[in-house]
Amino acid sequence: MTLRVNGKVVTPTGVIRQGCVEVRGDRISAVAEYPSVRDGHWIVPGFVDIHTHGGGGHTFTTGDADSARAAAAFHLNHGTTSLLASLVSAPFELMRSATTAFAPLVREEVLAGIHFEGPYLSAVRCGAQNPEFLRDPSTDELTELLKLGEGAVRMVTLAPERTGALEAIGLLTGQGVVAAVGHTDATYEQTCAAVAAGASVGTHLFNGMRPVHHRDPGPAVALLTAPNVFCELVADGVHLHKGTLTFAVATAGPERCALVTDAMAAAGMPDGEYELGGQAVTVVDGQARLADGTIAGSTLTMDAALRHAVAVGMPVPDAVRMVSTTPALAVGLGNRVGALTAGLRADLVVLDEELNVVQVMRAGEWVR
Repeated sequence: MTLRVNGKVVTPTGVIRQGCVEVRGDRISAVAEYPSVRDGHWIVPGFVDIHTHGGGGHTFTTGDADSARAAAAFHLNHGTTSLLASLVSAPFELMRSATTAFAPLVREEVLAGIHFEGPYLSAVRCGAQNPEFLRDPSTDELTELLKLGEGAVRMVTLAPERTGALEAIGLLTGQGVVAAVGHTDATYEQTCAAVAAGASVGTHLFNGMRPVHHRDPGPAVALLTAPNVFCELVADGVHLHKGTLTFAVATAGPERCALVTDAMAAAGMPDGEYELGGQAVTVVDGQARLADGTIAGSTLTMDAALRHAVAVGMPVPDAVRMVSTTPALAVGLGNRVGALTAGLRADLVVLDEELNVVQVMRAGEWVR
């Protein structure tokens, strides 16, 4: 049986104003122009969030499988059809137990993979990461986690200036795992060395990084100008000024900029008191912060990130690429999801003119 979804279809090459996405089973069977179709809702690929810690009152950071399922379901209702479960800096025992708990969810495709944001991070640029758990990269720890995960671990964020970081990057990339640079006080040169070793993602660019200076450009400039690096951007109007966001996209292009939520459990929830990695977080007016004012993740969803990008002046096709196609490519999922292309999994989002979610399809099934 073939299902047809009509409207303004956003493809990797542009917009088909009178378009149709044909779905057969769990796959896209065709994308074509249908002149008889009226100019309707936007039809875009399912969003791919490669950096999220939770949402809807649920978290990934404790390694609880039931909580992970609920967090993924929350983001699915906001159009995110693929996501990485991001953990924060923690003792190795929690990293082990989370890997064991989440690996079956990856095999079931509830999750697209596991992302360890830490604990191999800079104490100077730790942000809301718990400084108690920060340490130098350990190839022994990583080897054990990769073995436990059996392919579930998809990305690890580390600071390249820490002892053993380059060896860890070599280990990760040699096993097909994405090495990301983040929460770092590295120099421009140290960051370039990490990229040369195989690092290919910049974790929430500008945030948790040595700031840019004209005589000390630091990691952000090194990552933005490296042609093989994808740059995460938290497009919530809090993490980045609109001028910084548009500058980054103008520099690296939508082909290398991936919008992420960096969401925590408070996404979609009322203001109040929450927890992240063993630290108290207060959410006021939708902004999550530690007691000292440090930003502690976000309450963002990917549909809101898309709307924000368009609101600051980015064309809809570029914004869609940054919430779907680019993040999928960044973590090696581009041959499965992230675009409305025949043969890929039938993940799509129907949006109204204000880019609000009307319907979500995942693997050929409408989400209720």
